Amino acid sequence: MRVGFNPHKDQIQEKQDYLHQVVLPVFIPHQEDYFADSFKILKLCLNSLFATVHDRTFITVVNNGSEPSIVAYLDALYQEKKIHELIHTENIGKLNAILKGLSGNNIELVTIADSDVLFLSHWQIETNRVFQAFPKAGVVGIVPQYKGFNAKCHNLLWDYLWNDKLRFIPVKNPEAISKFYTSIGWDKSNPDYLKQALGLIGSNDFKAYLGAGHFVATYKKDMFEKIVTFIGYKMGGDSERYLDAIPLKKDYWRLTTYDNHAYHMGNVFEDWMATVEAKADNTAVFKSNFPTYKKLNRFSYFLKNDLFRKIFKNKRVKRWFYRLKKLPKEMIPNY
Repeated sequence: MRVGFNPHKDQIQEKQDYLHQVVLPVFIPHQEDYFADSFKILKLCLNSLFATVHDRTFITVVNNGSEPSIVAYLDALYQEKKIHELIHTENIGKLNAILKGLSGNNIELVTIADSDVLFLSHWQIETNRVFQAFPKAGVVGIVPQYKGFNAKCHNLLWDYLWNDKLRFIPVKNPEAISKFYTSIGWDKSNPDYLKQALGLIGSNDFKAYLGAGHFVATYKKDMFEKIVTFIGYKMGGDSERYLDAIPLKKDYWRLTTYDNHAYHMGNVFEDWMATVEAKADNTAVFKSNFPTYKKLNRFSYFLKNDLFRKIFKNKRVKRWFYRLKKLPKEMIPNY
């Protein structure tokens, strides 16, 4: 039986005062073997996040089936109001957990991050500056990586093929890039990757690299207006492909900040991780209301993301491109 009239019926939702959301899925089923250091690393991750975000940041944590001590820790953070939204679920898979965190608000920018990211000072303002400098930016990473232009950047390569604002530039922070690849156990055999990277030059010589990794990146929220409700993988499979494909539908570019603004900790604690100090940018001016775009028509999508991508795989075409974009001659054969 219902008696009376719900006072909230037909009321319009008030506009949120947040500029930036962070969604962090957490999965620590136990604290042994692979997960032995995961709790310690999660604490470092969250503390670095709390220390570096401005006061108009909405933090969402999705507990994706973690063990009781992790649940208690997250509950305490929520009670302390360090976390704005805490979602508990059984292990439904990483991307399904992310999708839960994306729904229910209309905050313009959303950072999706793994729970082993160590955030550094200024990551938010530098991310914001990339969106300011390049209106078509849709995904912005904060950890430069090798040859990011090969992954879901062919629309940008097409747009700026003949523009000298797209060219190879010196790597700003080779030590940080080397540190990232050490953290994931990848080979660093080609030293040229630490010397030159493909960049985009904006006004006042503002620089960004092409490409953006998966473990931490910021997205324009408008691309998630229509999202799927279920991805059939715990991790891997076509789950990352889903996040990669959404920006391309609106012809958004993938970029990364010129300097490094986070570290990947992995699953093994190292002493240096506890010594990193960082702070927020509450005195910085953060822009909002970035341009958004409509869905790209089928022909343009095919031309940029299918046909041109296949052409670009050709070794002769790629070497021609390297010469066109001013990669030093001695680096071209092995780049």
